[in-house]
This record gives sequence, structure tokens and C-alpha cells, in this order.
Amino acid sequence: MAHVLFVTKYYPPEIGAAQAQNREVAIRLARMGHQVTVLTTLPNYPTGDVPPEYCKGARRRELMDGVTVIRVWSFISANKGFFRRILAMVSFGCLAGFSGARAVGSPDVIVAVSPPLFTAIAGRVLAWRKRRPLIFNVQDLWPEAAVQMGALRNPLLIWLSRRLEESTYRKAKLIWAVTDGARATLIQRGVPAEKVFTLPIGADIQLFRPLPRDKARAQLGWSNEQSAGQSDAFIVMYVGTFGLAHGLELLVRAAERLRDHRDIRFMLIGEGATKAALMADAERRGLENMTFLPSQPYARMPLITAGADACVVPLRPLPLFKHTLPSKMFEIMACGRPILLAADGAVRRMAEQDAGAALYVEPENDAALAEAILTLKAQPELAQTLGRRGRAYALAHFDRDRLTAQLDARLFGGGEASDTRDTRDTRDTRDGYDRHEGHAGRDGDGDVPGVVAEPVSVSSPAR
Repeated sequence: MAHVLFVTKYYPPEIGAAQAQNREVAIRLARMGHQVTVLTTLPNYPTGDVPPEYCKGARRRELMDGVTVIRVWSFISANKGFFRRILAMVSFGCLAGFSGARAVGSPDVIVAVSPPLFTAIAGRVLAWRKRRPLIFNVQDLWPEAAVQMGALRNPLLIWLSRRLEESTYRKAKLIWAVTDGARATLIQRGVPAEKVFTLPIGADIQLFRPLPRDKARAQLGWSNEQSAGQSDAFIVMYVGTFGLAHGLELLVRAAERLRDHRDIRFMLIGEGATKAALMADAERRGLENMTFLPSQPYARMPLITAGADACVVPLRPLPLFKHTLPSKMFEIMACGRPILLAADGAVRRMAEQDAGAALYVEPENDAALAEAILTLKAQPELAQTLGRRGRAYALAHFDRDRLTAQLDARLFGGGEASDTRDTRDTRDTRDGYDRHEGHAGRDGDGDVPGVVAEPVSVSSPAR
């Protein structure tokens, strides 16, 4: 078995999508028998506060879930303020490859996870020092994402970032993209096709599974009289990063349109750079139908998702996001919850057209989103159908155990990996019967309608 080194700025006990994804892949490779090491910084996201138990010493080694985690010092900043955030990213990228070199031992392969792009610096330094191949895991195309969102404007920084990006593509042995669109973009930019493979992050389909809504709310305490009406309300939920990419102002405007519908509530869970401004905006508008909660432990997310009537997946209508598949969507589908999809491109083709699991609305169109919410509330059978289709599609295409086995095959030749352009297997789910598992689902949710279905959408009212 091989020694795999992951270099990433984000890892538990921090709470977040990237942190959970990195951990889930690492522990699965460890369970396969590989020696897995993670090189990261001290936990601090998103507040910039390091827990007291991690404050002693500039370097720390710990064993988490069978994975050796090496933490090294780097400059730390809260997830706000462009200059300090960039400095924190560059600091880790420039320091980790040197300060962690001895502690990580002798890996057989080094996987550098981007974003942040500057992790590539540490990965390249270690690949050179250890004389081992570098795998560059591209979860977002940086710096293009930052440029299109308006977060990165300095011409010199843009030029330097693009030089780092392009040279890393050349130096890497393989490039691991998480969407076919990102792979296609890299190939169009001159990266050899045989060098780039696609493998989505997927979801833990045993952990994220359908649960009864009312039971979930009772366990969460939403059935109490003090729950601000959340016990019986129609809850529209967003879970994830409050970032520039998501355009969450959409939810504030939709909540204002629906403020007279006392039985509809919006629940936004997570942290990020735009959260304070969103909360202030909701307060200024006097929106009593919005609830903001902090990030929640990963193990609690299936129960929280089950408590929702619908989950919103928004993305701003920027060219780069035409190729994006938000990771939160896989877990929503695995939980059997209907998706309100305010995003276009690859995510729409997959969630609405292929899976039949989402109600599409025009991005940033709050009138369309409000109408879609009313539609799902008035048609619970439609919501149930979308949720069941999503669960069936997740079982067929986004089982993280199977995807990690494909990664193992790709990196170490443990078998022939599936086509680099499409990781979907050929399991037949049209009649709702999971032939791989031998029964309908694995969680007692019974009949699972097929994933081959006409897409459902709501026409977008004019803004």
C-alpha cells in the first residue's frame, strides 16, 4: 500500500464543506490500507481563532480517524478582509513545504488541494524535495473564480496567480478536476487531455439518507413552543458558505416577498464573508421569517437537512460557474430533499435535467424563487417526487465509497479507472431498484422512483 500526503489549508476540527470533503477522502483511503498523512495549518476557519489546545508550539502531530495530521504554523486571519485572507493563504503555501517537510516522512504521492491556489507552492516544494509525483486537486478554477467575483483586482496579483496556476498544471503528474466542465476548460487551455481526470467529491450516502421530517425537527428541538413557529412551518434552507459566489442576497429579497406567508420560514446555516451584511440587511428590512444559525458539526447535517422542506442551491450567473457542481447538492440529494436551484450550467443539467431532482429558477431572480417556494408548498407530492429522484440519483452516481475506490485505481492502478470524462456507473435505477445494493435504497425509504424523468421547472417572472 502507498503513503499518500494531502496538502490542504482546510481540515477538521474546522467546520465547512472543504474540511469535511478532505477528511472523508483521507479516511476512506486509510481504510483501504494506505498510509495517509495530511499537512495543514492550525484550525482557525472561519473566525481566525485557534482553539486553546492547538496554541502550544509551532507544529503539532495528531492521529484522527486513522489519518496522521501534521499542523504547521502559518499566518492566520478571519475569513474577511481581502488582504489578510490572501496573506494567510500565501503564508501557508510558502511555509508549509519547508516547515512540514521532515514531519510528513516519505510519501509516495503528494496531493495538493486548491483552493486556495497557493497550496500548490507547498505541494511543489515537497514534490521536488521528496522526488515524488504531484497530483493537483482542482476544486475551483483559481484565480479565475476570484477575478470574476471581483475579489481579486490587482493586475500584478492576477498575473502572478495565473503564472503559478499555469506552471503548476505543467509540473503536476496528474490534475484531478471535480467536474467535467473544469476538465474541458483545462484541456481548452492547453493541458494534455490524458493528464486530467474527473472525479466528483460525492456524498456519504449511508450518513446522508432520508429521514422523517417531523422526527428530525423533534430531535432538533424545533417542535418546542420556543421554536419561533418552526415546528409546522415550511422551511426553506440554505446550508454552506456565506460567500461572494452564492449571491445570498437573493434569499433576503425572496423572504421579503413572502413575509406575509407566516407559515414559510427561511433558515440560513453557516459562516462566511457576507454573513454579517446579510443579517444586517434582514434586520433592516424587518424580516421575522429569517433565521441565521452558525456552522453545525458535519455529523449533525443529515438531521438538519431532513428538517427542511426544500433546500436552496444558489450561484451567481458568472461564466466560471457554468462548470460548477456545488458539493452541498450531493448531500441534499442523498437526503432525499427537493432542491430549489438558482444556478445554471452544468449544475442545472445534472440536477434538473438528468436527475429530475430540482426546481429551476433563474439565478438572482427573487420573484421566481418566491414563486417556486409557493409551488413546492402547494404541491407536497411534487416535493416528494423531486426528493426521491435525487436520492436514487445520488445512490447511482455519487457514492463516496465507490468514488474513492476509483481514485485509488487512478492513482495506484488498483484496477482500471472509469472514463476520465464521466464517473457515473451503469447501475440501473430507472425502476427505483438499486441492483448494486440488492434492495431499494439502504435506509428503509422503500420505493425509489426512477431518475429518468421529465425535468420540472418554474417559469421566471420578470424582475
